[in-house]
Amino acid sequence: MSREPRDAVGGRAADAGSPREAVSGRAADAGDPRDAVSGRVAAVREAMAGAGVDALVLRPSPDYRFLGGGPDSRAGAFIVVTGDAVAETADPAGLVPEGARRVGVDPEMRVRELFGMAIEAELVPASSVLAPLRLRKEPYEVAAIGRAVAAAEGVLARARELAWFGATERAMAHRLRVLLAESGCEELVALRVAAGEHTAVPAHVPGERVINPGDAVTVSVCGRWGGYCAEVARVFVVAEPPEDFEAMYSVVTAAYRAGLGAVRPGVAVAEVARAVGEVIDGSGYGRFAAPRTCRGVGLGPDEGPRDGEDTVLAAGMTFCLEPAIYVPDLFGARVADVVACTERGPVPLGSSPHTLHVLDR
Repeated sequence: MSREPRDAVGGRAADAGSPREAVSGRAADAGDPRDAVSGRVAAVREAMAGAGVDALVLRPSPDYRFLGGGPDSRAGAFIVVTGDAVAETADPAGLVPEGARRVGVDPEMRVRELFGMAIEAELVPASSVLAPLRLRKEPYEVAAIGRAVAAAEGVLARARELAWFGATERAMAHRLRVLLAESGCEELVALRVAAGEHTAVPAHVPGERVINPGDAVTVSVCGRWGGYCAEVARVFVVAEPPEDFEAMYSVVTAAYRAGLGAVRPGVAVAEVARAVGEVIDGSGYGRFAAPRTCRGVGLGPDEGPRDGEDTVLAAGMTFCLEPAIYVPDLFGARVADVVACTERGPVPLGSSPHTLHVLDR
């Protein structure tokens, strides 16, 4: 079980707003998903015309769900969008207009599906049409993402009560998978358990490393609930933190708060990344900072807005704010939370604090 968290290195921006305000309310307030999908079709067709795309062919994927396809649609189903029709079919080539010159295909389309269409047209990614339209979420989508965040936070809350001392990373990852299944997670997108020096490896895969007293442990879960994705990452320590770890971790949480404070409509995503970077650079850990600080989440786990792009934030955009520091062969720390940009500023969709939890077993 975990002891009382340390108060020196946590907290949220005082004026960030209540996550409950962003994700609660009556269904009427959040909007009807069917109305939203219907309204998207006109916008999609306008974007298709602007891009010179005669048809879209989507297989089950985030883009497919954006236009009304369900997560449990039958195998072999496609959605085809043309200038005058939207239809679900097992034979997409039959619905592509004769003489079509450019056809947008789903980025997740399989090779055999592409060859199976056998159409004579230039194939381009459908995301060139759909990605800009998916940036801003409808109120019901923000609410759904908030519920996914709550489920992910619930998994991490239960994780704190597990016995970590003496277990391996791989064993703890397996226990987390069980907790995710019990939470109603529809799809496990990513799961990370890293202990000790492995916390300094960004893409570490849980292995046979035994978790011991004095280890820092980074745990992150990314899954899909109710069709929408969420990722939450937190840092624990077993018994006592390593030397100098708390000072480094306080920089990560301060960088998170700086990034959060920069979020508002009209601000470029690059400004959010710059706010995070200034805190880490000023601490002396700049050369150990993770290159990416945020990425969009929604129907997919990695979509716009992204730092490194020219996107300007607008109300309705949701993204994972994820500052991290990785000191090779020593330790690292990463926190990740889903944040919504609203007219009044940033709203974290979760409520779990960033305090450093000490595990005593």
